Amino acid sequence: MEIFDLIAEHDHEQVVFSYEPAAGYKGIIAIHNTTLGPALGGTRFWNYRSDLEALIDALRLARGMTYKAAVAGLNLGGGKSVIIGDPRMPRRELIFRAHGRAVDSLKGRYITAEDVGTSVEDMDYVHMETRYVAGIGSGSGDPSPVTAFGVYRGIKASAKQKWGDDSLAGVEVAVQGLGHVGYNLCRDLAAEGAKLFVTDIDPERVQKAVSEFGAEAVAPERIYSVDAKIFAPCALGAAVNDQTIPQFRFEVIAGAANNQLAEDRHGDLLQKRGILYAPDYVINAGGLINVYGELNHWTAERAMRKAGEIYDTLLQLFELAQEQGVPTHVAADKLAERRIRNVGQIQRTWL
Repeated sequence: MEIFDLIAEHDHEQVVFSYEPAAGYKGIIAIHNTTLGPALGGTRFWNYRSDLEALIDALRLARGMTYKAAVAGLNLGGGKSVIIGDPRMPRRELIFRAHGRAVDSLKGRYITAEDVGTSVEDMDYVHMETRYVAGIGSGSGDPSPVTAFGVYRGIKASAKQKWGDDSLAGVEVAVQGLGHVGYNLCRDLAAEGAKLFVTDIDPERVQKAVSEFGAEAVAPERIYSVDAKIFAPCALGAAVNDQTIPQFRFEVIAGAANNQLAEDRHGDLLQKRGILYAPDYVINAGGLINVYGELNHWTAERAMRKAGEIYDTLLQLFELAQEQGVPTHVAADKLAERRIRNVGQIQRTWL
């Protein structure tokens, strides 16, 4: 598919390609929609197999951010940026300052923050070149605890919907991915007495979760067939696909990863199998809420309270899906598109 066809497929407004060979920087910034406000989305640093793969990832993630902000009731649009390279590289100042210059060139249409492969320290480098960045050391810092808390509240809402009781005491939860969000999620789940099965590509993270939370370690390829009630994907996307769905014994899928459905039709398959799916961009909105709070000078407590409201948002979404007889991912899109359409009929206030 041609590049402009990809951009037009979901009505993205703008895509910027930036290249600074002296810094080793190759970056893509995708802006999906700015009807509700300036586009906000983190920077992902990843060793993509091709430039096309990086572009497709940026486009999908940017669209997800638009819908995430809309459903969460935030006055933000959706964007995302990706940097092509090895996220394990030790000396990072030049590459992230170059990224900061790329962000600054958009003059506030896009605001960045952390994502997979980036850190608070990286955002501090970005901040040396632009003010359009959140999640910096002097701001709200790492949004992972807020993201994890929102996912935890979303899991409780999913349990309430599925079984009529939101208690997670003794409930088996399979957590895939023990990065900042996944690990904090395990802490919240363990505090309520959930039985955890955990996996990660880093054995040290797994062992730490086993030691701290009494979790049971599972090989990465076995996590999809674990005999658990809930699956919480917290790694990269597309965990729900043609190969994994037949292995599922889960009754609920509710986790922090973006783009959990490899394709929309996989959400339809989950519904047919009676598996309740908490749409990713709804349940994982805590990080975006945290960044929005930083931009609007909220206290940490207010951001956490707002993330906790994901519980009620999901229950309303599940009710809508039942009323309309559609899968939950379709109901989530309907909620997001309705707010964007309604706000788009009035004058913009963020410029």
